[in-house]
Amino acid sequence: MNAKMLSTDFAQSVSARIAQRVKRLPKGQPFSISRFTGFGTKNAVSKAIARLVNRGELERVYRGIYMRPKPGLYVARARPNLWELISVIARQKHLSLQIHGANAVRRFGLSTQMPLIPIYYTNGASRSLFIGKAEVRLIHAGPIAMQHAGTEVGVAISALYYLGKDGATPECIAAIRKGLSPEDLLRLIACEMPKWMRMALE
Repeated sequence: MNAKMLSTDFAQSVSARIAQRVKRLPKGQPFSISRFTGFGTKNAVSKAIARLVNRGELERVYRGIYMRPKPGLYVARARPNLWELISVIARQKHLSLQIHGANAVRRFGLSTQMPLIPIYYTNGASRSLFIGKAEVRLIHAGPIAMQHAGTEVGVAISALYYLGKDGATPECIAAIRKGLSPEDLLRLIACEMPKWMRMALE
């Protein structure tokens, strides 16, 4: 068996293994191509993913990020959950991601407003991403604001900073406390925070 045949067999093996694994992934759940790093060379993995895209078994949603197509309720194909997609992008770049304050206060029932452009906090540099033609903004935030990023405690921290000293009324604090489990409330109180925030919570 010559080297060319061995190379072809290896490529087919990589494609078959990736295709098998992809079938087990949930539809509509974005993932990074890097999850298949151990399946073969970078070139073989890229070709295998490209074949699955051409066959309609995968959809490219961002550079290096794919998902199994999922039928939408009112459209042919559902779009990926934006938080999940931006989280995958952030993990690719070894960044943390925190919900923006405007969305955080909405989660606690303290507002109904939504930013026209989706915004997230990150420990990386501020920048804009484009998902198709839609813009998503990442805004740099300091370590205190990024505590417990991606958790309910992180949502509470984001909401408190967004409300600020004057906006953190007893009613708002009560809504935030009510929205957290007893364990998460203890984690929140144990966080590093400015004096006004601690006084408001305690």
